Amino acid sequence: MFQNLNWWEIAALLIAALLIFGDKLPKVIADGLRMMRNLRNMATNATADLSRELGTDIKLEDLHPKAFIRKHILSEEEEQAIRKPLQGLYEDVKSDLNGVKGEFGSVRDDIEDVRHAGRRGQESTGATANGSANGSANGAATAGATAAGTASVNGGAAPAPAPAAHGFDLDAT
Repeated sequence: MFQNLNWWEIAALLIAALLIFGDKLPKVIADGLRMMRNLRNMATNATADLSRELGTDIKLEDLHPKAFIRKHILSEEEEQAIRKPLQGLYEDVKSDLNGVKGEFGSVRDDIEDVRHAGRRGQESTGATANGSANGSANGAATAGATAAGTASVNGGAAPAPAPAAHGFDLDAT
């Protein structure tokens, strides 16, 4: 009943109840518990009366219309006759979904291969790719200055390649 409430939410409800009901809170709690007990007894009595009237043993779970029909009206053969066409449909849908799942898996693998190939290509071109890809003297000078500044900060190591800009997030899958 209280699975979705945290301890602080329960404490807040108790404080709100104390503020609303004040000194009458113990009486209100006792009345609420008495009402729940009476409702439970009424449900048990109704189930027993229905079971006695129908001449079968009925549990509260059996009162759901689908379960009631399945258990008390249909025989096992009739239930199997109803399930047989639906079972074939279920198997067809299941196999189709497995095929789609396999296709998505292969597409995901292809995307990963392209991503790794792109990273290898960036690593092989190094820092000069920034200047040559720009195609201008200013771009080459900027790339060289950036590489020289990074080399002094990194202790002479070449700068790490910049991540490729994509129009979509490849890690979202």
